[in-house]
Amino acid sequence: MKLSQFKFNLPSEQIALHPTSERDACRLMVVERRTGNISHHVFTDILDYFDEGDVMVFNDTRVFPALLIGNKEKTGARIEVFLLRELSAENKFWDVLVEPARKIRIGNKLYFGDDESMVAEVIDNTTSRGRTLRFLYDGPHDEFKKALFALGMTPLPPYINRQPEPCDAEDYQSIFATKEGAVVAPAAALHFSRSLSTRLMIKGVKEAFLTVHSGLGAFREIDVEDLTKHRIDSEQMEASPELVETVNAAKDAGHKVCSVGTSVLRAMATAESMGGHMKTYSGWTNKFIFPPYNFEVADSLITNFHMPMSTMLMMVAAFGGYELTMEAYKEAVKEGYRFGCYGDAMLII
Repeated sequence: MKLSQFKFNLPSEQIALHPTSERDACRLMVVERRTGNISHHVFTDILDYFDEGDVMVFNDTRVFPALLIGNKEKTGARIEVFLLRELSAENKFWDVLVEPARKIRIGNKLYFGDDESMVAEVIDNTTSRGRTLRFLYDGPHDEFKKALFALGMTPLPPYINRQPEPCDAEDYQSIFATKEGAVVAPAAALHFSRSLSTRLMIKGVKEAFLTVHSGLGAFREIDVEDLTKHRIDSEQMEASPELVETVNAAKDAGHKVCSVGTSVLRAMATAESMGGHMKTYSGWTNKFIFPPYNFEVADSLITNFHMPMSTMLMMVAAFGGYELTMEAYKEAVKEGYRFGCYGDAMLII
């Protein structure tokens, strides 16, 4: 398939800048693959589509406050630092992106916080925008991480054209978030409130968890028309024995397995085994999924409405079928659905 096949006109006012007042109060579009039927609901209607014994698989990653604002030594120039991942706990090395990159050189020091008590030194250039920083902090690692994250802000996606606000620290985090490591939230899970989760469990729907520490690769612009030539960033993931046992037992019993989000869908495909089963897996995945693709494990998908020409849209089209997915997106634009991580949801069955 070609990149241009995933282009559509999205009015900027339909990109959600804030979530709904309640997590489960957003709109829900339901797309039926067998009939091609598209219907409109509220998110709590998700209860009507799952029964006792069905399994919903969530990503339990936790987003950390990755966005820092610092000042360059001597000049005082404002530098935006985006923490990507910790490279060495012992040495306090971090892989980061910096803006504006042209102002930063190896050996420069950056100061963070009102009192400039947090100091970092640039020790390596990794990409045109990327750098390796060594934080100069004498205390224990746990104390350092606490101090560092206290200075950070929520790393909102680039299509949300505003500064992070204090409420984002909670809004841009699912209720299942336990394992720190992501800079991109599993957006589909943001719609689940504790009350809705309880109602699903009372109905007998099981919750299962895998971990994908999603990075900025999801937002990286694709610069090739031929999708077979595009490569995406690797992301760390884990499919535990407990998850695999729960999913495989549900499959064997004829119950539905729902992927909550595209990060989960990709991880499940990475850990796919014979006969529609999963296998345990701990490592990295750079699996790029676009139509056509045959998903063996998940038979339903909860997802948000994604940006034009994004890898997430391509994965949704692979699951729902290209023609039906693009038809659903056309209707979503027409009906005023909200797009992005704070927007509305889609259920594909």
